[in-house]
Amino acid sequence: MKAKNRWLAVLLFITVALSLYMGSRVGELEGADAIAEEVIMEVSPNYEPWAESIWEPPSGEIESAIFAMQAAAGGMFIGYFIGSKKIAKRNSATVEKQ
Repeated sequence: MKAKNRWLAVLLFITVALSLYMGSRVGELEGADAIAEEVIMEVSPNYEPWAESIWEPPSGEIESAIFAMQAAAGGMFIGYFIGSKKIAKRNSATVEKQ
């Protein structure tokens, strides 16, 4: 394993371990929208939303699954884009050498 890859593996391990440690200390995880709703209600208790959700997921697990699928789709899109650019760059370098 190259030295650069070794350092990246160590950094990945530290990041995962630190996030698990911090997550276990904080406790329950909430989304930004739930936290924002709490702050809005503290600042203005009479606030009434002017829009409502079109569809509410039946449970938190389904909502988490949908969020995970969105994250996976975004990751695949970014990976495809980066990979296609890398391949195009490699192909253009190969053509220039010939």
